[in-house]
Parts: sequence; C-alpha cells; structure tokens
Amino acid sequence: MKKIALSLAAAVSTLAVAGPAVAQQRPVVLVVDTESIGNTCSACKAAAAQIQQKEAALASRAQQLRTQLQTEGKPIQDALDALGGKQPDAALTTRITAFQTKERNANTEMQNAQRTHQSILANVNQQIAGKLLQVVEQIRARRGASIVVSKGGTLASDTSIDITSEALAALNQQLPAVSVTPMPQAQQTPQTKPQGR
Repeated sequence: MKKIALSLAAAVSTLAVAGPAVAQQRPVVLVVDTESIGNTCSACKAAAAQIQQKEAALASRAQQLRTQLQTEGKPIQDALDALGGKQPDAALTTRITAFQTKERNANTEMQNAQRTHQSILANVNQQIAGKLLQVVEQIRARRGASIVVSKGGTLASDTSIDITSEALAALNQQLPAVSVTPMPQAQQTPQTKPQGR
C-alpha cells in the first residue's frame, strides 16, 4: 500500500514539475474585445457618423413620401367613400391609377434605398472585419499564439492575454478610414445570350 502511495506521489510530483515546463512551451491563447474595437476605432466612428446621416436622410425621405401619399390619397378616398359603392367615373379612375403608380414608385424607391443602405453597412463591416482579422493575425503570429478568441465568447480571461489595445492601435494605423459606399457589384452576366446560327 505504501508503494502505491509513494508511486502516486512521485507521479504527481513529476506532473507538477513537468506541468509548468509544458505550459510554458504550449502556445498561448489571446483575447480581443471586438465589440469595443468596433465602437472605438477611428474608421468605425467616422463610418458610424456617416451612416447615421444617411439613415436620417432615409427616414426623412420616407416621411416625405408618406406625407405626399396621404395628402394625395385622402381626397381620392373621400371621393370613393362618397360614391357609396358605385363605380368611379373615368376622371376618378384616372386619379386612382395615377395614385397607385405613385404609391408603387414610392415603395420601390424606399425598397431600393433600404437595399443600398444594407449594402453600405455590409461593405463597411467587411472592410473593418477584414482589416481587423489581418491585424489580429499579425499579433497572433508575432506572439506565437495558437488562437485568438473574441472576449464576448469567453467567460473569464487574464488581462495579460488581452490584445484589444494593441489591436485597436494597429487597426487605427492601418485603416484610418473606410469607404461608406454600397458593396462593389459582382461582374454582371449578360442578360441575353447570342443566338446560335
């Protein structure tokens, strides 16, 4: 029994001695607070300000179109209500058709504006994320780490492995600004194919 206890103690002490040596040789895990970087990087803040201006303009245009449609639509609706279910005359039918066309055009305009806005957001995020990934990879390689994880995905970490400040400084230096424009369109394929002989 004493031999087993001594062997176990020796094995544990061997692990205890080998443990730190192995731990020192083991690659390091690094942590970066991507949310903080997204809120504080220079290019991020400048892009956010431009995006807010675009969103305000979009909201203003949507309100303008709603007001126009309500102003033009109310008299038409009143005229229809006054008919009491009877068919509208040619003049009212023309007004209704014109109003429906304006309504469709307004909806199309807003849908296109929303798609453009989403494309701008995607382009900005892609530029920032792509450069941040390069910066983090440079830091990871320089420090000899195996992996870098987002702070938001960790329960706890030591501050000595947090590279947020270093990554933010490098990102600000390497990406001073981003293009606040829609995503570049993929090369479009021709709509019609040439006919064979």
